[in-house]
Amino acid sequence: MTSYTDKLGKVDGKASVSVVIPCYCCSETINRTLASVAEQTMLPYEVLLIEDASPDQGKTREALHRLVDQYGDIFAVKLILMGVNGGAASARNAGWTIATQPYIAFLDSDDAWHPQKIECQYKYMQAYPDVVLCGHTYRILRASEKYSREKYTSVLYTATARAIRPLNLLLSNPFVTPSVMVKSDIPFRFMPGKRYTDDHLLWMEIALAGLKVVKLPTPLALIDKALYGEGGLSSHMWAMEKGELHNYWHLHKTGRIGLPMVMGLMTFSLAKYMRRIVIMGTRRVSAWTRQRNKEA
Repeated sequence: MTSYTDKLGKVDGKASVSVVIPCYCCSETINRTLASVAEQTMLPYEVLLIEDASPDQGKTREALHRLVDQYGDIFAVKLILMGVNGGAASARNAGWTIATQPYIAFLDSDDAWHPQKIECQYKYMQAYPDVVLCGHTYRILRASEKYSREKYTSVLYTATARAIRPLNLLLSNPFVTPSVMVKSDIPFRFMPGKRYTDDHLLWMEIALAGLKVVKLPTPLALIDKALYGEGGLSSHMWAMEKGELHNYWHLHKTGRIGLPMVMGLMTFSLAKYMRRIVIMGTRRVSAWTRQRNKEA
């Protein structure tokens, strides 16, 4: 980390939330992302933009400097400039380090939020202070789809949530990162430098420590791509699989799960990976067949 700039806005009526957004080659998507934060029915206290040494001739940094000026009168905006590219996990940790609020909400630079995301999630965590990590469901928002607050139906705050037990988290990742809000004072962070499935590792460590994790049933995150096999990190399926296997072995080495458990989880993970390969292959064959039929 080399430097940061900030512009403080009004603070009355804000949620005690720091929004952490890792930014890498995102000059074409970050405007939509920040617009969804500015349109929240309950604004966060601050937004932390972590520019992760994008190799795009300064386009991302220029876009982020403009957004600091554009939104600085709405909430506090800080721009952190990383000296070297460390990946999303390290960028999120850098934002977490300077966050000033008791809650952290994560958002990616190509995704967006439902206008009532912070209001619903923050109210829930305020009402249930024993909850350390709260996530929710999501829907797909394509890159070509312009963000508009008016498009999204109003959702009511509800106390209904499903407890996520450690075994549930070990078997699969129930959260996309932009759905998660955590208490900022927990003694866990993303594994520095880990570029695949770093979020899942953190969620598992939190749950295995006996801390309470829940999931709200409302789709408050708007994700630009499917979870695997399409764009971004999710397109690197084998790298993601290796990341998941590494997670299980790390949990074993740190004494959180035993050897029989880790062997069972790794076998189950590899079976899921093979199923995904079959699904992706079937999709490609179907697409090829449709294209051939059109050309015939």
